[in-house]
Amino acid sequence: MPTPTRDTSPSAPDRRDFLRQSGYLAIGFSLLGLESCSGEAGATGSDGTPKQATACPPDTDRIDAWLRVHEDTTVTVLTGKIAIGQGILVALRQIAAEELDLPLDKVKIIMADTGHTPNERYTAGSASIEGSGTAIRRAAATARQQLLERAADELGAAVVDLTVTDGVIGATARGERTYGELVAGKQLTAQVFRDAPRKDPYDYRIVGQPEPRPEILGMVTGRPVDDRDGYVQDMRPPGMVHARVVRPPVYRATLQSFPADGVEALPGVRQIVRDGNFLAVVATDEYAAIRAWQMLRRQSNWEVDQSLPDPANLFNDMPGRVTNSEVVTSAPNAHSDWESATARLEALYTRPYQMHGSIGPSCALAEYRDGQLTVWTHSQGVYPLRDSLAAMLDLSADNIRVIGVRGSGCYGHNGADDVAADAARLALAEPDRPVRVQWMREDEHGWEPYGSAMRLQLRAALDGDNRIVSWVTNLWTDVHSHRPGGDAAELLTAQYLEGGPEAPTEGYLGGGYRNSQPLYRIPNLHIEAHRIEGPLRVSALRSLGAYGNIFAIESFLDELADRAGEDPVAFRLKHLDDERARAVIEEVRQQVEWPVYDAEDGRGWGFAFARYKNEAAYFAVAAEVAYDAETESLRVLRLVGAIDAGQTINPDGLRNQTEGGMIQSASWTTLEEVKWNTNGIVSLDWETYPILRFPEVPEVSVSILDRPGAPPLGAGEAAQGPTAAAIANAVFRATGTRVRDLPITAAKVVG
Repeated sequence: MPTPTRDTSPSAPDRRDFLRQSGYLAIGFSLLGLESCSGEAGATGSDGTPKQATACPPDTDRIDAWLRVHEDTTVTVLTGKIAIGQGILVALRQIAAEELDLPLDKVKIIMADTGHTPNERYTAGSASIEGSGTAIRRAAATARQQLLERAADELGAAVVDLTVTDGVIGATARGERTYGELVAGKQLTAQVFRDAPRKDPYDYRIVGQPEPRPEILGMVTGRPVDDRDGYVQDMRPPGMVHARVVRPPVYRATLQSFPADGVEALPGVRQIVRDGNFLAVVATDEYAAIRAWQMLRRQSNWEVDQSLPDPANLFNDMPGRVTNSEVVTSAPNAHSDWESATARLEALYTRPYQMHGSIGPSCALAEYRDGQLTVWTHSQGVYPLRDSLAAMLDLSADNIRVIGVRGSGCYGHNGADDVAADAARLALAEPDRPVRVQWMREDEHGWEPYGSAMRLQLRAALDGDNRIVSWVTNLWTDVHSHRPGGDAAELLTAQYLEGGPEAPTEGYLGGGYRNSQPLYRIPNLHIEAHRIEGPLRVSALRSLGAYGNIFAIESFLDELADRAGEDPVAFRLKHLDDERARAVIEEVRQQVEWPVYDAEDGRGWGFAFARYKNEAAYFAVAAEVAYDAETESLRVLRLVGAIDAGQTINPDGLRNQTEGGMIQSASWTTLEEVKWNTNGIVSLDWETYPILRFPEVPEVSVSILDRPGAPPLGAGEAAQGPTAAAIANAVFRATGTRVRDLPITAAKVVG
C-alpha cells in the first residue's frame, strides 16, 4: 500500500479562515494537559502513557481528552470504551491514524480508565464506533488543523500549500516539521470543533482496511505483553492474595452461622470476612481459597427468606405480574382494520431466561493503599461502577480508580461489576496488597443477571392484495438493564452487606421493546409493552429485547407469507421501502440462490431480516438446518449473512463481530435456557446449561456492504434476532413444525 499522503486541496475552504471564523484559531498548549485536574494529569511518559492518574474526568470538549501527540510523533488515543471482544481498539486507532495521516503503528490507545480517559459511561448498545469513534475523529481532525496552522506559521507558508505524510508537514522549498516538533512536549488543549474539516472517505488509506487485533496472541497463550493486553483473569501482581465469596442458596436468605474455627485452621487461610450476609475467605493462594470456600459453603447455615416460584407457569403468569405498561406506538385503525380484514393471523412466541454464558468466569482485582482504592475489572462502565463502589463503601469517588481490563467473555452485563464489588470490599479488609476474586462456575451461572424471559403476542391482518394492513403486538418482559449507575443497590455485593440496600425493582423497560416495531411498511401499527416483575435477577444481555422481538416478528412474517401463499423473501420486499434494507436482503438471496425449498433428507432453509434498533446496522441472514427423525437430532448447518454498517472501519472486526453474533444466536436459539426450581437455580454448569460445542458450530459466511462516506452504524448486536428467526423458519421448512417457544430443541420438533 502506498504511504498515506494528503495534500490540502486548493479548492477546499482555507482552514486558517475556517478556524478564525469559528473562533478556534488559537492553538492552545499546556504542559499539564488537563488543566481542571490537580497534579500532572496530562503529562506523559516516553511511551505515551500518562504518568499520573487523576480523579476527575477530562473535559471532553478538549482535544487532549481524546488524544495526546508526543515528541516522537506518535499519538496516544484515549477512549472511555472497553475492549470486550468486539475489536474496537483497532478500529478507533484506524480512525485517528486516518485523520492524522499517521501510520497505524504510530497510534497507541488507552481504554476505560477513570484516571485517564473520558467518561463515556458504558460500552454498550453497539454504539462505540458511532460514539467514541465520532468523538475521536473530530478530535483528530481538529488536532490536524491546529498542527497545520502552527506549521504554516513556522514555515511561512499558506496552509493550502502544505502536505502531510506520516506525521510530517512539509512545504516545497520551505522545509518541514514533524508533529512532535510542533507540540514540543506540550499538549493540544483547544476545544474540539464539531465541524472541523475531515478527510474525504474516498481518500481513506487506513480506514476500511482489514487489521488484525495485535493482543490476541497474548490472550490465547495467557502471556500478554502487559496486563491490559491480556485477560483480567491472568493478572498476577506481586503480593496478591486470593479470595472467594460464599453465596446463599437463593436470592433472599439470612446467614445464621458458619464454621469459623475450622476454616481459619486450614493452611493458607488469612481471614474470613463477614459483613451482614456477605461471607468470604481470603487466602495466600487460590487452592487454599477454594478449599476454604468449599468448607464454608458446605457447613454454613442460611435461613431462606423467600423461595423461588415454580417455573412451570412462567409465561402464563406474566399477564398477572404486570407492574406498568407503555404504549410504544399506536395507530387509530390498528384494531378496526383487524376486524374488516380479508385474512387474519395470531401467534404467541416466548423466549426463556438466558445467560451471558461467559466461558471465563468473572474476575477482578482490587487494592486499597494509602486511602486510595484501585480496581481492575472487565466492567462495561468504569465510571458508573466507580460511583456505585463509592456509594457501597462510603468512600469518595475521587479516592477510587477503576481500570478496565479485558475479560474472558462478556455479552452484556454479566458478573463483572459484581465481582469487582466483591474485590473492592475485600481489599478494605486486606489493605496494601492486591486482592483477586475469581468467581466459580456455579457463581457465574447462578448469580449473574440474566436476559429476561419474554412473552410476545402478535396479530396481523392482510387485505385482498395480501398486504399487511394491521399489526398489533403485546409483549411482556422484565427490564433489560440493571447496570450500576451510581446507586449501590445495583451491585449484588451491596445487597448482602450489613445495612445494605434492597435489590432494585425498577429498571429500563425500553430495552424490552427494542426492535418491537417492524421496519416494514404497515399502515396501522400498535405496540404495547408490559413490564413484569419476574422471579430471576435480570439485566442487559446482548441486544436486550431485540433478540426476542425480532425472533417473533420475523417468524410471524414467514407465517403471514405462508397464509398469503407467497415466497417469504418476496413478501418481505413487498413491504419494504428502505433501499439499504432491500440491498442486504437481495445480497443474501443471491448468495444462497433463493428460493431453496428442497426439504429432502429433513433439510430446510429459512430467512430473516432486521435493522438493529431500527437505526443501526442492517442485517439479513439465511439459515440451513437438518433434522434427523431417527435420532431426533437438530443441527444448524449453515448461516449466510449480509450486513450494512455504513462506512466500514475495519472489515475484519466487523466480520468477526457479525459471525460471532450469528454463532451465539444459534446457540441461544437451539440450546440455551436457564432452569430453576423452588430451591434455586438448577443451571449451574455446562451440562445443565449447554452451549454450542465447536463440532456443532455451523458454517458461517458474511458479506459486507460497505458505504464509504456514510456514518458508521452500530453492528455488534445486529445478528442476534434475525439469526434466531431464520433458524426457526428453516426448521419449519425442514419439518413442517412451527416452533414458537425458544429454545428450538429436537424435542419440541417431535412434540
